[in-house]
Amino acid sequence: MSHHPAAPAWQVSQWFNAESPPDLLGLRGRVIALHAFQMLCPGSVLHGVPQAERLHQEFAGEGVAVVGLHTVFEHHDAMQPVSLQAFLHEFRVTHPVGVDASIPGQRVPATMQAYGMQGTPTLVLIDRAGRIRRQHFGRLDDLTVGAEVMRLVCEAG
Repeated sequence: MSHHPAAPAWQVSQWFNAESPPDLLGLRGRVIALHAFQMLCPGSVLHGVPQAERLHQEFAGEGVAVVGLHTVFEHHDAMQPVSLQAFLHEFRVTHPVGVDASIPGQRVPATMQAYGMQGTPTLVLIDRAGRIRRQHFGRLDDLTVGAEVMRLVCEAG
């Protein structure tokens, strides 16, 4: 199964909803659903973020870690962490959300670059061994995502 690439480390400047910052090593052995979003991206607001929270509510007991990544690559001035904090509160987001670290002089932040993401929303499913099993830009149906997450949960470590 070595054709699945290892997930790159997350580069995050600030975390919300996390007492201790989650990282790939600490979550090894769990299935991870990483969703990248922007709070001014309609696809993220209407679909990506609510879906991620539903995943969190449904699968946290199954050992699935849902992690949000706020990847700002446009309208930087309008999407500061203080605005993100209000957004997460208003949308009742309870899973951990990190702010993708910016790189001086570059539009696209660090983790987004490392994963080669095309935009938001992007969902990345990472297996128990820390390998990327699915990366999808755009909308995915809840049932599709739920089925893929459960398939990874049911795999032997």
